Amino acid sequence: MSVRHHVSDELLLDYASGSLSEGWGLAVATHLALCPECRVRLGRIEAAAGALMDADDVTDAQAASVDASWAAMQARMAEADAPATAKTRSSTQTMGRPAAILPEPLRSYVGGDVGELKWKALGRGAYHIPIRTNDGETSVRLLRIPAGKPVPEHTHGGRELTLVLAGSFHDETGRFGRGDLEDADSSLEHQPIADEGEDCICLAVTDAPLKFKSRLLRIIQPVLGI
Repeated sequence: MSVRHHVSDELLLDYASGSLSEGWGLAVATHLALCPECRVRLGRIEAAAGALMDADDVTDAQAASVDASWAAMQARMAEADAPATAKTRSSTQTMGRPAAILPEPLRSYVGGDVGELKWKALGRGAYHIPIRTNDGETSVRLLRIPAGKPVPEHTHGGRELTLVLAGSFHDETGRFGRGDLEDADSSLEHQPIADEGEDCICLAVTDAPLKFKSRLLRIIQPVLGI
């Protein structure tokens, strides 16, 4: 199944410019490993940025304005040819061997693929693996939600990127399968539910604790570390 929920232009631009902190960058890099369309988009952004740097008609005022630069990049990207269809590997096999569920660079961060990892119980059949980064800004973890089970209803204290690596989930905004990226903020109150048939494994990156609707979960939240 093809990826339907992609990284935003603004986040992809920040990734291309190297301005994302490590946690956000890991989420975007992992999405790119699963999404040929966004890899093409990244190439177009990088090409547009290079063209802007070489252009003679860019004034000092434009160069100093992020908004003006981004508008110019969008114009150049709109003029580019439609990307060619990318050839991708089979989602189930690579040269006769099962394909890894966790792509690089994520696999190196956690030290192996899903079956090799030591998961920590969160309760209600859910598990997680905290992932250490050095940015001091984000909290990064793998989540494994049992098939057919919900995540407790919550909103967000800041931003949350959720990238599906296996299985799928649905919430108030739609359905998310392998490679899909949900970009949520404090305006979204939702209750993701893993779809039947397969546990949902996600990479989740936040910059503030979740805000659970349940009072009990709010009490034990510091122990869970989410």
